[in-house]
Amino acid sequence: MNTRKALLSWDHKDCRDPCPQQNRNTFRVKPTHPYPRPLPARDGTGIASHAGGILLTETIRATGLDTHLTRAQTRWHKPRARHHPAKTCTDLALAVALGGDHLSDTALLRHDRDLYGTVASDPTVSRTIAALAARPEAAIDAIRTARAHARRRAWALAGTTAPPDGQGRLIIDIDATLLTAHSDKEGAAPTWKHTSGFHPLCAFVDHGRAGTGEPLAVLLRPGNAAANTAADHITVTAAALRQLPAAHRRGRKTLVRTDSGGGTRAFLAWLTKRGRWLSYSVGMTITEPVQAAIDLVPATAWTPAYDADGQVRPGAFLAEVTDLADRSGWPAGMRLIVRKEPPIPERRYAPPTPTATG
Repeated sequence: MNTRKALLSWDHKDCRDPCPQQNRNTFRVKPTHPYPRPLPARDGTGIASHAGGILLTETIRATGLDTHLTRAQTRWHKPRARHHPAKTCTDLALAVALGGDHLSDTALLRHDRDLYGTVASDPTVSRTIAALAARPEAAIDAIRTARAHARRRAWALAGTTAPPDGQGRLIIDIDATLLTAHSDKEGAAPTWKHTSGFHPLCAFVDHGRAGTGEPLAVLLRPGNAAANTAADHITVTAAALRQLPAAHRRGRKTLVRTDSGGGTRAFLAWLTKRGRWLSYSVGMTITEPVQAAIDLVPATAWTPAYDADGQVRPGAFLAEVTDLADRSGWPAGMRLIVRKEPPIPERRYAPPTPTATG
């Protein structure tokens, strides 16, 4: 078959017809939301990196986090600004979830506009954070308010799989952790592990054995912050309760659980204050009076301990010493339960561990 090449002009019919658009991307995008909703294309020739971020952007969409955050941060949005602070904040959260640890790591999103929309430049991100930091309490309160609205929506969508169990009970776990800072960062201090960094106190909703903890509140503290500071525990617990639906902010069905860092009179008094009436289960330090009470427990009083599945925990036993220990200054009705079990390999001796419940 012979072919002949010829230059085309406007008189040629093919030049007047619209050129068919080739779809070279994996996704078709609806740009009506800060984070576009990608739809699979037919050809499947394109490749999208960090596609797992779609789960996060769809969560933002489903819970309305972007809408609530936009309303809460209106005061920081300049009339002619192209990028809203709310979008910048959620972009930073996405960048952290995808492995970033610096403001400039929003570049992980910037290269994929089809998935993450328009992402602010590094200078714009820096200016946004500086503007929020100029009024830190107001900025944090705005973010927390938006998170609380989004959480209520998420729990409503989750239905029976939401954190409160079938009887409406909910557990808040409070614990501190160490974060190492490899440079002289603001607020960093030496830790008890002979490192330098931070000692934040965190509050999580317990999702049970089938899930992981859901973060409610975090209080950033220097590395030398004490583990049993009652004021810090009260601050974190109060912030955590404000993240919950109103029905779970007070009452016996909400249980606050901590290690011995929360075993202070001031913290338990705050939890059990009239009108709050929260339940608690906290670790206790073995003082001389507590040890004296443990020594009075007869061998026949120790009963087997059970794990979360209702199975006997090998070698673990419980005993109640409520009536044997001095509870002066502690909340009325507090029970003191001790547990003993074989030591872990790193220890030669494992003394009984007391727990206070109420």
